[in-house]
Amino acid sequence: MADKASFRVLTEDERRKLEDNSKVVSDFKQNKLEKEAQKNWDLFYKRNTTNFFKDRHWTTAEFKELLFYNCEPDSCKVLLEAGCGVGNLFFPLLEEIPNLFIHACDFSKRAVQFVKENPAFSEGKVNAFQCNLTVDTLESHVPQCSVDIATLVFVLSAIHPDKMLAVLQNIIQVLKPGGILFFRDYGLYDHAMLRFNPANKLSDNFYVRQDGTRAYYFSKDIVEKLFHQAGFQTLANEYAHRRTVNKKEGIDVPRIFVQAKLIKPEKTS
Repeated sequence: MADKASFRVLTEDERRKLEDNSKVVSDFKQNKLEKEAQKNWDLFYKRNTTNFFKDRHWTTAEFKELLFYNCEPDSCKVLLEAGCGVGNLFFPLLEEIPNLFIHACDFSKRAVQFVKENPAFSEGKVNAFQCNLTVDTLESHVPQCSVDIATLVFVLSAIHPDKMLAVLQNIIQVLKPGGILFFRDYGLYDHAMLRFNPANKLSDNFYVRQDGTRAYYFSKDIVEKLFHQAGFQTLANEYAHRRTVNKKEGIDVPRIFVQAKLIKPEKTS
């Protein structure tokens, strides 16, 4: 079960907790969670509006390739944010790199509405639409092979593992040959994973939160295998170790993410 490259040594109690399958959520409840997934995310955004996630100003620091687009002011580049939420990633990105056109989609209709209500929203710069990436074809909204770069940040973890491959196959269809996908998501043995009770376990590495939303925790090996199945080639795939610190509340906990850069292969003759 251990992924040595994650550099997270589990205590015996943590290991027993993760391996405890005696209280795994029933098939009936799991099917109910799958059917109500969109409703649960709409309720999430109804409760939290635009206040839950902070703007992601770290994007260009982590994915430096984006900065090259700032060096080509006369060339408009196309970016797809798959699972945009309320725009915490792409709105700051547009401020830093104005010569981008953004396709932004989310599972939640309410989240997409918040995007459109943002003062920085412009139909000339952003095509925002609701999309279930597991079944809805992106090509209905985005021309095939038209996207220079795609982001998939803390999105795939919310999707049932059986449907993750379909999401990646959906995205690769709209990427240009040579186009890059930036991926970041929860890593195996992240602090949040270790906080779950066995009663919240859906399957290995897959858990349900109290609000009905779900979270999967990735190893590098799983990421590598999944993206290769979808047709991507790996440029980088590594664990990102961070800490969540809140001195006022006495919080200082380790976080583990998986961060990868994948490329759609160029067409061969």
